[in-house]
Amino acid sequence: MGGATVGDHDELVVALKQLIVTACNRPESVEALDEDAPLLGPTSPWGLDSLDVLQISLALSQHYAIRIEDSKEARRALGSVRTLALYLRAAGVA
Repeated sequence: MGGATVGDHDELVVALKQLIVTACNRPESVEALDEDAPLLGPTSPWGLDSLDVLQISLALSQHYAIRIEDSKEARRALGSVRTLALYLRAAGVA
């Protein structure tokens, strides 16, 4: 984990954006989405809801073999794309 580079982070962020866009059937291009924007809540430009969270959780399970166990953990992990990338790195799966 300690050997991660900026390029690795950028690649993970792009992969996660693509995963979210695909899992949630979003029309936006990956490049247009800000990695620091909140994924959930009223200020989120993503406009994701609880069904989207389930879809993302399923996609994460399939692609990264990680389970987000409860809604509190999901809210923390899905704060933003950057937060999700850090969560996956901390869990040792990305």
